Amino acid sequence: MLGVEKLLGHVSLTNLCSKDRQNVSFQLISCMNGDPSNGMQGKVGKEHLMEIGGVENEGLIRFDWDEEIGYPGAMLVTNYNHSSKFFLKSITLHIPYWGNIHFNCNSWIQPKNYVHHRIFFLNKAYLPDQTPRVLQKYREDELVKMRGDGKQKRQSWENIYDYDVYNDISNPDSNSTNNRPILGGSREYPYPRRGRTGRPRSRKDDRYETEPFIEDIYVPNDERFSDLKESDFIFHQVKSAYRFMKGKIKATLIENSPKRFDSLEDFFALYRPRSFFRGSKFPLPQVIKGDQFGWRTDEEFAREMLAGANPMIIRRLQEFPPTSKLDPNVYGDQTSKITKEHIINSLDGLTVDQAIAKNKLYILDHHDLVIPYLKRINATSRKTYATRTVLFLKQDGTLKPLAIELSLPHPQGYELGAISRTLLPHQDKVGEALWQLAKAYVSVNDSGHHQLVSHWLNTHAVIEPFVIATNRQLSVLHPIHKLLVPHFRYTMKINSLARANLINADGVVEKTQYPSKYSMEMSSFAYRSWNFTQQALPADLIQRVAIEDSSAPHGLRLLIADYPYAVDGLDIWAAIKTWVLEYCSLYYENDDMIRNDQELQSWWKEVRERGHEDKKDEAWWPRMESFEELINSCTIIIWISSALHAAVNFGQYPYGGFLPNRPSLSKKFLPEEGTFEYLELQSDPEKVFMKTITSELPEVDILNISTIQFLSTHSPDESYLGERSDPYWTFDQEALNAFERFKKRLAEIEIMIAERNQNFTLKNRVGRPMSMAYTLLLPTSKDGITMRGIPNSISI
Repeated sequence: MLGVEKLLGHVSLTNLCSKDRQNVSFQLISCMNGDPSNGMQGKVGKEHLMEIGGVENEGLIRFDWDEEIGYPGAMLVTNYNHSSKFFLKSITLHIPYWGNIHFNCNSWIQPKNYVHHRIFFLNKAYLPDQTPRVLQKYREDELVKMRGDGKQKRQSWENIYDYDVYNDISNPDSNSTNNRPILGGSREYPYPRRGRTGRPRSRKDDRYETEPFIEDIYVPNDERFSDLKESDFIFHQVKSAYRFMKGKIKATLIENSPKRFDSLEDFFALYRPRSFFRGSKFPLPQVIKGDQFGWRTDEEFAREMLAGANPMIIRRLQEFPPTSKLDPNVYGDQTSKITKEHIINSLDGLTVDQAIAKNKLYILDHHDLVIPYLKRINATSRKTYATRTVLFLKQDGTLKPLAIELSLPHPQGYELGAISRTLLPHQDKVGEALWQLAKAYVSVNDSGHHQLVSHWLNTHAVIEPFVIATNRQLSVLHPIHKLLVPHFRYTMKINSLARANLINADGVVEKTQYPSKYSMEMSSFAYRSWNFTQQALPADLIQRVAIEDSSAPHGLRLLIADYPYAVDGLDIWAAIKTWVLEYCSLYYENDDMIRNDQELQSWWKEVRERGHEDKKDEAWWPRMESFEELINSCTIIIWISSALHAAVNFGQYPYGGFLPNRPSLSKKFLPEEGTFEYLELQSDPEKVFMKTITSELPEVDILNISTIQFLSTHSPDESYLGERSDPYWTFDQEALNAFERFKKRLAEIEIMIAERNQNFTLKNRVGRPMSMAYTLLLPTSKDGITMRGIPNSISI
């Protein structure tokens, strides 16, 4: 007989919601012995109270423990305070004969009158059929609670995960001009699902949810920001709002103030302490630190396609002239009007066919995404083109822009195809001015694609269904839950805030991006071609700029050897995949174990059939019947959540904080010869350039810069790839050892990237004349705007 002994427990929590002292109850649950009166579920021990107060608590509690409890497998926690929640980080117990055991909690504990109690399991991973018998019902019941009933408005204290369509980005009750289509649930507007809130429906159209107050946006309790993250987020929101309002006041109240930014000097002034925005000046974007005008060069324009904010669009040109995938029955002939004569003199003596055969021609092609919306976009105050840019790979590994095509829909109907104009680099004053404008239209297209597709859709939006399904179908005891959940931290919360502030009708994106009110509709159009398996970095590169080669590192050979995003990304990808493989092999010995894992199968079925319901019938979905499919799928999920998001997010301000380098809207078409605008272009090309790429209202440009500054900033409580918030996140020592190897490999990669950035022969990487090395995939960072660091999750 063991008798009754006192166990010493260490409890770590944060109690920022109340200064009052409050009682919290802790009860052990056995993983060895069942209770006959409770269906042989693990026996529940006595309540033991702990009084908490203040802010940070590292408290001790003693438990009565006897042989009827044996080895604990779970813990019940009850908050007896009537109004205040607290954040429970972890619980560690020392048990005689067995040593320390750990409960990794990281959850808000709501008062008992809202949530009766919370259950937390020991930090050991179990597949469903390996779970101790007396814990199985607890495991199943907890998942049922997480799913909810799909009814009622969700309340802030609940921890329920469910799905809904994007019927919350416009509100018919507020303004008829702000109506936007519902995204998701239709063939016309397919989209990933978001987290359900159950808010009341619009009075005018009950398909839509009503507009929320910011503080009233529901996300599951455990998806909320930490207090440090919340305070940092609010600080940056207030700072952005202050700049926006200050710019508005300047534009409307100060006599003789300029109506817009008329010169580059007006922009340069934003980064000086004695500007109008003194006391809140913008930090100097890296793209103009080394050379104020280097961004205007063709070299930098092309380099940013490989090492800029959106380096995953450029692809090898395999047919000439470039063709379109748009339906010719709807859009007519959309084949490019760029001819061989346009580029033949710039191919180092090669013919066009020879250049294609030698993998020397590349294209940045935004034509097919833009054309379907261009007539409607140009009916607003925005005026732009669909662009194609053809480039040549030079001997030194850099790209040279050869031609830019600017296309408009045929004025007499889409079915008649496009009206296109091809511009070439020129040395004379007017030709150079037209070429600079052509590059600006390309940047406008690229900026919109970056924000709406590469960034929002392909990271934020496509991952949210995985967050929801993981919490609904995989128990916290499941090894795949433990593997993935750090890569979902704050994602649902940041997405909910984006729907309320950024991507909503008349929100920041519509104000600052060229598609205006068609922005989210355009991202839905892009989702039609989304393919989960193509988000694997090797698959993406092979589709665009690489060929399979079993003798090469990572099994492929880059056709552009100095491609910083691809080179660094492949190292990070391989490290993630090795970690995932080593971890999963600890729990799955063969493919049958994958197929027989009911939680895993339910998870994957729900991701496909509910989370990405509009794409459920695509043939490319992995079947989740083999170890290889599990490894690849988990690697893709982690890659998207960490490195891919870092690559498209944290370069926004360094490259786009100076808007002339990366304009996001255009207000005028290219000047036509014989017009006043053309005469103005001849006399003052800079003024025409600025009038084309800036808003009529300077506060909109200020809002744009403030927003991307905010989005490019690391939070003080960021958790980076290779880190875990709790060192005891798993009981399994072999898993901890594998994770240490992963962490060590990331440190080695960081050194390798730093060494590459010292190799000045790599011109795309080093950024001459910009002196702007590619650092976005360096794994670690401090807080702030650093242009480096890979957070574990999409948290901004």
